[in-house]
Amino acid sequence: MLKVSVISPESVLFEGEASSVVAPAYDGEIGILENHAPLMTLLGTGSLRLGGAGADKRFNIEGGFLQVVENNVRIVTEKATAA
Repeated sequence: MLKVSVISPESVLFEGEASSVVAPAYDGEIGILENHAPLMTLLGTGSLRLGGAGADKRFNIEGGFLQVVENNVRIVTEKATAA
């Protein structure tokens, strides 16, 4: 499982576990699964999807960055709303 944090300037939108993350990178979508290589990328505008762990979650995000380190995924976005 991945430990995922979704953070916007207003609040922490999600903190928990997910089996997959699909995010809108600045140059296209990126998918993250367990044991992904370390990664840092800029985010664009689109739908952030968290899968598994009992329930799927979706957020509409604009800008920010995504970091993956040892099954920890941190998404810091300039603007986010639950979809």
